[in-house]
Amino acid sequence: MNLLPKSKEQFSQKEYWDTFFKKRGNKAFEWYGEYPELSQYLHKYIKKQDNILITGCGNSTLGRDLYDIGYSSITNIDISQVVIRQMLSQNEKPRSNLKYIQMDALNMTFDNEQFSVVLDKGTLDALMPDDSKATIENIKKYFNEISRVLRVGGRYICVSLLQEHILKYALEYFPSNNFMFRIVRCFEAERKAIENGENSLPVFILVCTKFKALTQKVLELNLGSADKMHRCNNSSELLAQVRDTQNAAFICSGLKRTCIAEESEVVLELFEQGSSGTRFTVYVVDIPQQKDFSKYAAFIVPEGREAEWLFSTPNGRKKLVEITRNNRLAIITLHRGQKYESFDAVQVELTDFICNLAPPGLKTKQIPFLSLGSDVGHRIIKHEGHSEASGDFVIEDVITENDEKYRRLFYMNSQNVIQSEAKIRTIKSRKGATREVIDLIYLTCRHHIYMTIASYVACRGKTKSNISVVGLGGGGLCSFLHKFLPKTNILGIDIDEDMLKIAKEWFEFKEDDKLKARIQNGLDYLKESAQKGETIDALLFDVDSKDSSIGMSCPPQGFLDKPVLENVVRILDKRGIFVLNVVLRENSLRPGVLASLKTHFQNILSYKLQEDLNEIFICSNSPIEIEHIKEGCSEINSLFRKHGIKENGVDAEKLISQLIVQSVFI
Repeated sequence: MNLLPKSKEQFSQKEYWDTFFKKRGNKAFEWYGEYPELSQYLHKYIKKQDNILITGCGNSTLGRDLYDIGYSSITNIDISQVVIRQMLSQNEKPRSNLKYIQMDALNMTFDNEQFSVVLDKGTLDALMPDDSKATIENIKKYFNEISRVLRVGGRYICVSLLQEHILKYALEYFPSNNFMFRIVRCFEAERKAIENGENSLPVFILVCTKFKALTQKVLELNLGSADKMHRCNNSSELLAQVRDTQNAAFICSGLKRTCIAEESEVVLELFEQGSSGTRFTVYVVDIPQQKDFSKYAAFIVPEGREAEWLFSTPNGRKKLVEITRNNRLAIITLHRGQKYESFDAVQVELTDFICNLAPPGLKTKQIPFLSLGSDVGHRIIKHEGHSEASGDFVIEDVITENDEKYRRLFYMNSQNVIQSEAKIRTIKSRKGATREVIDLIYLTCRHHIYMTIASYVACRGKTKSNISVVGLGGGGLCSFLHKFLPKTNILGIDIDEDMLKIAKEWFEFKEDDKLKARIQNGLDYLKESAQKGETIDALLFDVDSKDSSIGMSCPPQGFLDKPVLENVVRILDKRGIFVLNVVLRENSLRPGVLASLKTHFQNILSYKLQEDLNEIFICSNSPIEIEHIKEGCSEINSLFRKHGIKENGVDAEKLISQLIVQSVFI
């Protein structure tokens, strides 16, 4: 696998390492692997003619194994006389030239530049359990001795788990002393640990090459399985990438031990080495154990579908786990700007990593990969641009598993949120030619249906009526209102001039004598209209917030300020209705929203969409008749039936039963 994980979670590394070494004692250093796991890396960096020193050899068979395949000049040292006697007794006769010497690696008696390779398997980790002053002094002696006995061009090769304090000091010492600094990840040692029933931690091989002089620091990294080095710009970049890899491993270790059904989901990003762009995002979601459900599966979200509720929200992803009848699901989203060959290719690319996310007790490596179809989806980028008000944006056409096509607008600063969406249908001319058009009757945003019903109630029975919509977007709501209430004057207001261009060019928004658009700050529009004494029958707020620091996505917080709501009341007709689309990421904000509305309106109804975060508030200072809402449902259903759109239909009785009366006046 040539993918690197980056965790979004926070972990206490020190606590994890303390537990790791406490549990394993001396066995901790079996983790690093022996010759079979390390061979491909050792052969790359050590030649058979090299004069090799192995520090802190212990009872490892590594020196013996290298000797047996032709590395004839090997010296092993260890501070323990007992270990040296044992190793000599085992190897003295069959390997008479393999040297074992009792010696302190911090105070070696070898000549300067005697060796071309110093090989260290776990010795540095054993010598540096912490970063206390005494420990640092010892490690400095160790590194000084390594530097002294190594020839120019020689290599210090260290197999290590690279705890942060170890990596930081190694980075501080070697590049500053004319060593090229390289880190390679050893996947084979990790796999061996898993086979032995251990939870895998990343094993690294540090390769420091001695030069007479280096004009600049050389910091290289290969954390993927491909033989490709990445040159880091500085120590901080290298540290961050190693830390992300370790944090992801800690997550995997935790996921193998526990169920997280009562916790929040775990989110990881996977990227290719050397690339800052995320290739995959993986959400690991558990639900309370169901005996008749499968233990674990992966689900690949088709390209272009990642912003849909089922895949883009925690509640949606929980629902997906239940639908697929699994107790744990790894939900994988694909990213814009990346290329994916096929469903099978993505599965091959991800299999190793997905196996590492398996729940407790699952031993099989045959993890089923699920999706909505047999391919990775289809995303067609129609247009990319920049708006002064909203930043970079992209317009895409996406084909679903039912071969239905949708056009979607995304802002790049919130790529998982669909800003505007419309269904595309194909029509035939009399001559048989086909072309694609936007279906202006099909409402992809379900909350628009309920905003429209409230608008119907406001305009019902009037020969002349006016509706203003603050937040034009792609124009879908305004275009539908124009079709549904053809005698009503519809005005869409948006601060973003580029948004009007997008609506016209890509979503078939067409102005006429009854449908108009105005480029203006919505708050200024309210203030000016109130000052002029203008009145309208319905005012709709369908505007998103650009401030992601608060837990309210719609509307912007300032749109609920007292002076703004006072202007709303002033421009509404006596029977006028204010319709507010509210999207909260933090439910604690809801009482404040409701309190602001109650200050200005006597009658308030609310309807919370089950499948989305949207909640629609219908506000008026005149009675809101339930029978008129039922009538609105009937009229909108009639329009949908006329155009063969069954899925947009509204169950009037269900809607009425779920409306919440927020005030006593109705």
